[in-house]
This record gives sequence, C-alpha cells and structure tokens, in this order.
Amino acid sequence: MKLTTIYSHLRNDMSNIEKDLEKTIEAQHSILQDASQQLLKAGGKRIRPVFVLLSAQFGKNDTERVKRAAVALELIHMASLVHDDVIDDASLRRGKSTIKAQWDNRVAMYTGDYIFARSLEYITHLNNLEAHHVLSEAIVDMCLGEIEQIRDQYNLDQNLRDYLRRIKRKTALLISVSCELGALAGEADPAIQFHLKRFGYYVGMAFQITDDILDFTGTEKQLGKPAGGDLQQGNITLPVFFARENTDFDERLKEAFEHKPVSRADVETLIQEIKASGAIERSKAIADLYLKKALEALDQLPQNRARKSLRQIAEYIGRRNY
Repeated sequence: MKLTTIYSHLRNDMSNIEKDLEKTIEAQHSILQDASQQLLKAGGKRIRPVFVLLSAQFGKNDTERVKRAAVALELIHMASLVHDDVIDDASLRRGKSTIKAQWDNRVAMYTGDYIFARSLEYITHLNNLEAHHVLSEAIVDMCLGEIEQIRDQYNLDQNLRDYLRRIKRKTALLISVSCELGALAGEADPAIQFHLKRFGYYVGMAFQITDDILDFTGTEKQLGKPAGGDLQQGNITLPVFFARENTDFDERLKEAFEHKPVSRADVETLIQEIKASGAIERSKAIADLYLKKALEALDQLPQNRARKSLRQIAEYIGRRNY
C-alpha cells in the first residue's frame, strides 16, 4: 500500500493545504520567489500536515484552525530542509537541484529564514497561546539540533546519546509537535493530546533511524541522491555507531574522515563493510522498538478512522526498511 493511499480520504484537505503553502510563500523579490517555489515544487511526503489533520479528528476538528497549524508546520519543515542542505553541502534533494546548488549558500539561508518567518506569521491567526508556546519551543530545539549537526560533523568522539538527541531535534520533535498541535487545534482532551504527542515522538525517531538505514541500503533512484551521503559529509548515524565496534572498520573510518568530504571510493568501501557487519539489522531492531512504543501510545486513543490511519502510517514507516 502506498503512503498516499492510507490518507486518500484527506485528499481535499491536502489539496487546500498545498494551495495555502503556495500562496503563503509568495515573495515580492524574484529570487526569493523562485527559490521558495522551487522548494515547494520539489514535493515531499507532506507527512506532517497529515499528522495534524488526523490528530485533529480526535477533537472538534475545526477545519480552518487545523489547516493553519498544518501549513505552519510544513513551512517550518521546508525551511529546515533548506538549512540542512547548506550544512550538508548537498546539491540534490529528491533528485532535484537544491536551492544552495542553483543559487548559493546566502540565498539558501535567506530563503530558509523567509519561510520560517512566513510560518510564524501564518500561525498567529491560530488563537491559542499553548499552541504558540509549543511551536516556539520546537523551533528553538530544532535550531539547537542544526547547531549540533554542524558541531558533530567528522566528530568521532560523539556517542549514541548524542545521536539520539540530534535526531530527536532534527526529525522526531516536529512530528511529535504535528500530532500535538493537531490535537490542540482540534481542542481534543488533554489526555489524548499527551498520547498523540508520544506517538509522534516515537514514530519520528523510527522515521529518522529508517532514513539513516536507507542511506546505506537504498539506490540513488530511491534516495534522489547517491547512497552514503550522510557518511560522505561526516555525519555519523546509527549503523555507523554499530559498525564502529569493529576496530578495523573504526580505523578505516578515521582515515576516511581525514578528507572533507569523504571520497566516493572510501564511502563505497565503508558501505559494504557496514552491510557486512550486522549494523543494518541492529539498527532496524532499534527502529522497530520505537515503532512498538508508538503503537502502544496509539492503543490508548479512542477507536476511529484517524487511529486506524495513524497505525497504517506507522507500519508503512517500518516497512520502508525492507
């Protein structure tokens, strides 16, 4: 089953959100307009708006309020992608040129900042102080995550706790907030908000670990960029942590990290060693543990169509490994 099939009943809502995204990022400056539109047209899963829409269905589901939360969260995600591409010196995203590749780092950073600002402007119409507090805290933590990602590039002294905190801030946090804000916008019961927030966090952790696994197991066509891109840019992910338990691999990694970025030849060699080490299977097991916790949180929610869809999305995320 395709991801879009799972939430096909949200097609009209998602279409309205897409129209609002396009309208919201309109800019008077031609370069800013072109760069923002390029990012929007690159597409994406739009999974965060989906989580907002589904979570709101556990409450009153006020259409306009929920749409505003969904659009604001997707704009924040889009802005973070632009910044990530600068940090990673990435030339491709989803098989298309990044903003920093087509223009330069300065244009990319200002485009990301502009989209961030538009998201904050858009969310002001959501008249809920708690929602503003949740969103502002999320943005602060995401910025800390970006700084940590820069700090930890080519850093061989980091540990597993550093990695888990980084992916929490990079990915899990915004998915968790998507569920929480959807429930807030829908005025769901506080207990339901709590369980949805936990569900989003655990799904987000599994989602990022799965992405980190796919960076080694996926094809360039699937990834939209060459495999091992994270490793080439000096980003140590979960499979690498496990593979480093082998001293020979660890020595080769240290030698490879002397070059920035890591050469493609070294990346290809290291990928094969990671696959042969059992690190992929061990990483999948960790992702599965997070998914199990997500489903346990989901079981605390009332039975409805939204809960069924959330379960199917979580299970889809788990199947992306295979």
